[in-house]
Amino acid sequence: KAVVSTQSTGFLKTKVDIYLPGKAANAGGVATSALEMAQNSARLFWSTEEVDEKLKGIMNNIFATSYQTAQEFDRPWDLQFGANAAGFLKVYKAYKAMGYLKF
Repeated sequence: KAVVSTQSTGFLKTKVDIYLPGKAANAGGVATSALEMAQNSARLFWSTEEVDEKLKGIMNNIFATSYQTAQEFDRPWDLQFGANAAGFLKVYKAYKAMGYLKF
């Protein structure tokens, strides 16, 4: 298991064109498992090409959401920030919609 400190992450961001957060990279495996469960529960069969196409759509959406959120907060190409902020906003909006938050 590779662990990268906050200081190391900052260094890496200065040395690479795009730094992708681990949560976005790991989402591919999680999404593949979710697709498999959906396929099994519906008793469907998807070809490898269909699964790849669905996974590509999921991963493109993760990138687009991370990128767009980073832009909205004036942090262009900070995909780590964008992914974290997008995740936070999704949970915040859900809690607010359920009435848990009054502000």
